[in-house]
Amino acid sequence: MKVLVTGGAGFIGSNLCDSLLADGHRVVCVDNFNSFYNSMSKERNISSAMKNSRFRLYRNDILDYRGLEGVFRKHRPSIVMHLAAMAGVRPSIERPLLYEEVNVRGALNILELCRCLKVKRLVFASSSSVYGNCRRAPFCEDEPLMPISPYAATKLAGEALCHTYHHLYGLSIICLRFFTVYGPRGRPDMAVYRFTDRIYNGREVELYGRGSSRDYTYIGDIVNGVKAAMKCKRGFEIINLGNSNPIKLSYLISLIEGCLKKKAKKKLASSQPGDVMTTYASIDKARKILGYKPRVKIEEGIRLFVEWYLSERG
Repeated sequence: MKVLVTGGAGFIGSNLCDSLLADGHRVVCVDNFNSFYNSMSKERNISSAMKNSRFRLYRNDILDYRGLEGVFRKHRPSIVMHLAAMAGVRPSIERPLLYEEVNVRGALNILELCRCLKVKRLVFASSSSVYGNCRRAPFCEDEPLMPISPYAATKLAGEALCHTYHHLYGLSIICLRFFTVYGPRGRPDMAVYRFTDRIYNGREVELYGRGSSRDYTYIGDIVNGVKAAMKCKRGFEIINLGNSNPIKLSYLISLIEGCLKKKAKKKLASSQPGDVMTTYASIDKARKILGYKPRVKIEEGIRLFVEWYLSERG
């Protein structure tokens, strides 16, 4: 099977590409290596894949329709995994127009190419942030949604476009709402990486929202869920991929402290605009449709992440 992965040199994308290659698939990676964080991290992410004859890399932007079209026409993928996006809640508040352009227009470019070249299936990476401050927990896919950040709003818009293309053209599309993914190759702006880096370097850790909790989901479980979605032949579905086990911020910090054998210098701070207090995935639908079963508990996942972080420092 030939799979095209947008954002394939990023955190989730590179882990997915490696797993697909290990399964024997041919992988076409599209990534623009933008300046959101150090592009050398992305180069390291795909260093192993680059040695594989079944891997092809294209340094294209998803806003470049003609460039993308050339990649699609050359390789004719049977499945597309659309991960490329501007990520992060707080940066989206500072640059909402950029987030709208990349996350909405970019998604529309991918959908149009899937339609024109008759791609069999598309898997779209959405986010738990679309739930906003959801009042009921765990969060179910049929909850009324009211995003509270531009990033979340663009992800919800992407889901709406996916449904439109399914309705009009019969595209088979699975939208996956990821819940706080962490693990090796994690981005420097993500909470687990940021806390680990600050504790390791003896810098102050700002704790926003003292009573907050997150449904942290290990990268290996997410990759398994994505691969299951790629095999799913249903017409259109929105499915949560989480761990269904919210973790208090204080406990997360204590786990990182234990793995680093260093104490955090903590500073309590007010919640930031766009932040939600809690995320908590209902994964009943994922279990039923995808056979999804997260296996990595937070204690093991943090240990694996810190081991990777320390190896990177070395």
